[in-house]
Amino acid sequence: MSLIESIREKARARRMRIVLPEGDEPRTVEAAATVVREGLAEPILLTPERCREKASEYAAALYELRKAKGLTPEGAAKLVADPMYYGIMMVKLGDADGLVSGAVHSTGDMLRPALQVIKTRPGTKLVSSSFLMECPNKEIGENGLLVYADCVVNPCPTAEELAHIAVSAAETARTLCGVAEPRVAMLSFSTKGSASHELVAKVQEATATAKALAPELLIDGELQLDAALVPSVAAAKAPGSPVAGRANVLIFPDLQAGNIGYKITQRLGGADCFAVLQGLAKPCNDLSRGCSAEDIVNTIAMTAVQAQGASAQ
Repeated sequence: MSLIESIREKARARRMRIVLPEGDEPRTVEAAATVVREGLAEPILLTPERCREKASEYAAALYELRKAKGLTPEGAAKLVADPMYYGIMMVKLGDADGLVSGAVHSTGDMLRPALQVIKTRPGTKLVSSSFLMECPNKEIGENGLLVYADCVVNPCPTAEELAHIAVSAAETARTLCGVAEPRVAMLSFSTKGSASHELVAKVQEATATAKALAPELLIDGELQLDAALVPSVAAAKAPGSPVAGRANVLIFPDLQAGNIGYKITQRLGGADCFAVLQGLAKPCNDLSRGCSAEDIVNTIAMTAVQAQGASAQ
């Protein structure tokens, strides 16, 4: 069973309500029909007309949430007329379990209200992304499965932010991929002090911080990519490491490295890849504006599984 088939199976086990703010967009409508037919979730298609149903209730709640930031009742009413804000309020107030958008909106269009209203998960300081990489080479990672982070959101994370990305990515590996034992490698161009540089020092600090945040996790660094994945290299460069040579979660030191890394793995390594956001108190996920209806179906299924995990916490 492929990774996405496994995720779809998990989604079917407990149908979550996933709101789709782009409810009149043709690919989204097609995807929602597939989701219903396959029993993956309960999609809620939002249109401007539907956003009038609970507009006054949501506007009042949004005003209470944001009045300290200067939002007026009139401003709140105007915002919830937008299906994106309306959908975010549905998730916030428990009328939906997660949200998927991006077929026509930018990441910022969704992430801005999500951060304002839903906010980050307790203990997490930022939202980041993970790419689920299913590689043909089954000898690496978790039978060919690797989780890469962060590849989309944070251009130049601090050491503390890297640590939070690592903890979130490990949770993504557990929740979405069914990885019983995440093994997190903090990547660098150095392995265990083989090079001395401020960039290496940042990864070393991030490793120590991540271990303090989640002492139950297997986290090690700094590690070069080959030391993280290849047992023979790990034996030479990082003997005794609980992660080296068998990592299944890879944390890149910045967005340039992460974005380049996932695209190399996808285009040259032939991996299938699936992107999710992580770190929000309730799941919201973004699409590429060039997405297909099938991409939307997959993202709805992943969001549903994330929502299952969030509701169980």
